[in-house]
Amino acid sequence: MKIRDEMTFQQLVEAVTQVHHEMASQAGRAVNLALTARNWLIGMHIAEFELQGSDRADYGERIYTALAESLTQRGVSNCNRRQLYRYTRFYQAYPWIVGALPAQFTRLISTSTTDGQIVGAAPPQLHLSPKKLLESLSYTHIEMLVDLDDDLKRAFYEIECVRGGWSTRELKRQIATLYFERSALSRDKAKLAELAQAAAEKAEPRLTIRDPYVFEFLGLKPQEVLRESDLEEALLDRLQAFLLELGHGFCFEARQKRILIGDTYGFVDLVFYHRILKCHVLIELKADAFSHEHLGQLNTYVSWYRANMMSQGDNPPVGLLLCTAKDQVLVEYALAGLDSRLFVSNYQLTLPSPEELTSFLKQQRQEVEG
Repeated sequence: MKIRDEMTFQQLVEAVTQVHHEMASQAGRAVNLALTARNWLIGMHIAEFELQGSDRADYGERIYTALAESLTQRGVSNCNRRQLYRYTRFYQAYPWIVGALPAQFTRLISTSTTDGQIVGAAPPQLHLSPKKLLESLSYTHIEMLVDLDDDLKRAFYEIECVRGGWSTRELKRQIATLYFERSALSRDKAKLAELAQAAAEKAEPRLTIRDPYVFEFLGLKPQEVLRESDLEEALLDRLQAFLLELGHGFCFEARQKRILIGDTYGFVDLVFYHRILKCHVLIELKADAFSHEHLGQLNTYVSWYRANMMSQGDNPPVGLLLCTAKDQVLVEYALAGLDSRLFVSNYQLTLPSPEELTSFLKQQRQEVEG
């Protein structure tokens, strides 16, 4: 291929940038298609087993629990009991998706029926075509749609989501603000739709691999995908080393620890277990000024750890919120409802003081920013 003689350096930069974004977008779509197909196929096999499995009577209502345990032992990701239910619901809500699955998946597809309906039948009127649905929406989008019990409402959000290129966060917001119900009551539906789309957050194809389902499907660690700002990453690197070097009993457990709270994933920046305090210490670092939203997020994580991760003999977990801004460093300790004065006193003596952390963060930020 001959490169144009008249190409300028700026045109070269633009051409390479365009190639990069286009290929990244295609890769993201391919991964999401594979993940969506995988979850639909899992739901299909479960539904078919429930209908006509030769030994289904041996498991009864235990089928999801037993299957989750077996799949986990084999290292199959994101197949806990709750998710298996959701995959089955996905299959039952969208049986016609089979018509858009790539040819290489043919051997994985059952040819039987569900409730008398032939798998792969055309979608009901109003719904998007299977091809459009799979090409335009991530599995997280689809899971939100499956959670809607009303089929008309589901079709409405399918169309609006694809038409507006909504992010998953935007779809969640529109559902929560009752866009469907408001549209049904509105006298000027076109005007309402225009206003809703104008204010909507658009999905960025290059960020599709940040979907929690995607990186678990690919076997990636959260920190390999959920990159924060370069500043926060550099400060977290140094903070992790700093706390371990203190020698006060910090034992490192996780970085960007993923936890599932209801239907929402959270990511704790740093998790330590403290041998002296006998508790988990959760640390959140924000490269901006302190806000109550930051504290609320950390307290949510601390509460989840208290309910789900405490072992016999453990003290309640504590949270440490570090907020850095160019003109100030605010350090907030979240005591998470600790009611033992002795423990709180020990906590205050054993963990780094606010003054130590303030000094450390100021120095490290100056070094990082040069």
